[in-house]
Amino acid sequence: MSQKLLLATRNQGKIVEFRRILDALAPGKIELVGLDQFPDLHDVDETGSTFEENALLKAREMSEATGLPAIADDSGLCVDALNGDPGIFSARWAGTHGDDKANLEKVLEQLTDVADENRSAYFICVAALYLPNGKSHCEEGRFYGTILKSPVGENGFGYDPIFQPNGLAISSAQMSSEEKDAMSHRGKALRAIAPHVMSALSSLG
Repeated sequence: MSQKLLLATRNQGKIVEFRRILDALAPGKIELVGLDQFPDLHDVDETGSTFEENALLKAREMSEATGLPAIADDSGLCVDALNGDPGIFSARWAGTHGDDKANLEKVLEQLTDVADENRSAYFICVAALYLPNGKSHCEEGRFYGTILKSPVGENGFGYDPIFQPNGLAISSAQMSSEEKDAMSHRGKALRAIAPHVMSALSSLG
């Protein structure tokens, strides 16, 4: 009998990605469901001051609302020349939540006079697991690179078109889904937390 696990997102791409990771570890053991199956649930206000706080906040609220073990993530772009910004404000850096184009353009504008060698940055993702018994666990993944002078590529979302991963000559918006899964901050965080998910759910019976 499979154990239900809530992935606290409406992003189908994240659900498909994490389902792949879990199925590789234990085929058929976990039934992963997303927030699309709970249309009455409201989005959680991300009031934390760190990625970990926000991820745990989302996982806890959704677990308590549904009674299911829940996993949530919080991620963003940290640019060294901007002292780590946009950071936890990445999704609303230009003022409107989720306006990818405006957010990206603001970062490029802020880096107008910054030389190539000083445009280092990284994506970070913290994945949090929260269980109905109150136990929790977090894992972090990072994806290092530099900020390009202008957007390149049509794949991905967010800041992908202006992020060039270390060791590659393309932006992360030019990578295939498989390439990105293998290297990305989210892929690393989800793969790191997956064994803890398996262990926790088996203990719940």
